[in-house]
Amino acid sequence: MDFAPALAQLRALAPVTSDGRQLQQIAQVFTRLNRHREAADCYRRSLATHPRNPGYLYNLATAEIALGNMAAAEALLDQVIALAPDDYDAYYNRATLRKQTTANNHVADVEKFLAAALTNPASEAALGYALAKELEDLGEYRRSFAALKRGADGRKRLLSYRVDEDVRTMDAIADTFGAGFFAKPAAGHANAAPIFILGLPRSGTTLVDRIQSAHSEVESLGEISNFASALMRATPQAKNKFELIAATANADLAAVGRAYDESTRALADGGKRLIDKTPLNFLYTGLIARALPNATIVHVRRGAMDVCYAIYKTLFRMAYPFSYDLNDLAVYYLSYRKLMAHWQRVLPGRIVEVRYEDLVSAQENTTRTLVGDCGLDWEDACLSPEANTQPSLTASASQVRQKVYSSSVGLWRNFADELQPLARALAAGGIDIESQ
Repeated sequence: MDFAPALAQLRALAPVTSDGRQLQQIAQVFTRLNRHREAADCYRRSLATHPRNPGYLYNLATAEIALGNMAAAEALLDQVIALAPDDYDAYYNRATLRKQTTANNHVADVEKFLAAALTNPASEAALGYALAKELEDLGEYRRSFAALKRGADGRKRLLSYRVDEDVRTMDAIADTFGAGFFAKPAAGHANAAPIFILGLPRSGTTLVDRIQSAHSEVESLGEISNFASALMRATPQAKNKFELIAATANADLAAVGRAYDESTRALADGGKRLIDKTPLNFLYTGLIARALPNATIVHVRRGAMDVCYAIYKTLFRMAYPFSYDLNDLAVYYLSYRKLMAHWQRVLPGRIVEVRYEDLVSAQENTTRTLVGDCGLDWEDACLSPEANTQPSLTASASQVRQKVYSSSVGLWRNFADELQPLARALAAGGIDIESQ
């Protein structure tokens, strides 16, 4: 898809539009095109037409988060909550913007509303996660986990998700894209610009993205679905996902690579190298390697218990449905590990491996190795990802605005008793939960 004409039309329309609702619509498209600064400008102008509109305030807060303006975002979310106290998503988003303190937190207010959210799973989820985040910041770990479980249970009640379907999907991917598939000659698209950063969510993919995109030649496109979209357009319609997996093995992967390249170039703002930081691209690793044989693939991994707890305590809403149940989480994690081990076997030397723990404990050495492995010359800016001015709109948006820190390593141990079901399931699957 060619985004350039649409972007040109938006840029022509935005300055001459004064209608608040239309400016909201333009801003939302700018956001989808990774143009967060232009989105924020439209949101601000829209808000000026309706200064007390909670939805307009909320949308501007989201844009400010992407731009790293956390104090401004918090002030906007305070206004949202004052005007619409039942907008419970605002409570959770506000809680994630900074570390709460004994002198400055919202625990009492969130507890008050949570006590009334007895019959609404969506409200219970947002408020439960908000309260859990604030109590964890305050070191109230038992109370934090109780609130977290209540929120996760509420979210799970809204879903009709079966983790075994995801396990079957990953097994089918490994079966389809085995050694035999890679033994066949195939031509891909030779562009070397893409850098794919993949792995589980909350594993450190955003930190790696910020390190890399601090480089003068590198631009981050954020979390995009361009590769999957290009692949789907090149694959005949199938009755189910398993037929689809089989069909993708016969796709014209050179055409997929070209389509992906064209679509990302249209999104980019002139970067020589382009980051696609979509964690679940780990499912497509084999196809990425074939479609774009010169692209860089970076797999970020993190200690099992830390990454699983970090996933569990994050309210993703529409994404990652396995994250709201400890058993589902363990099953999914084991299947992910199995698939990544498969990719390493059939694509030896093709995947750059980065451990989150190495990044935070030996930042300079690990960063220098990472930058070199991606074919980039060294730049000191890569050691200061917190100074990176490129927008970021992920679950880690606030954390990556800080200097690299190691306090999240081993954080799960504060909840060792509550996480015993997860630990037992991982250990039964052959995971050494004590290793990082």
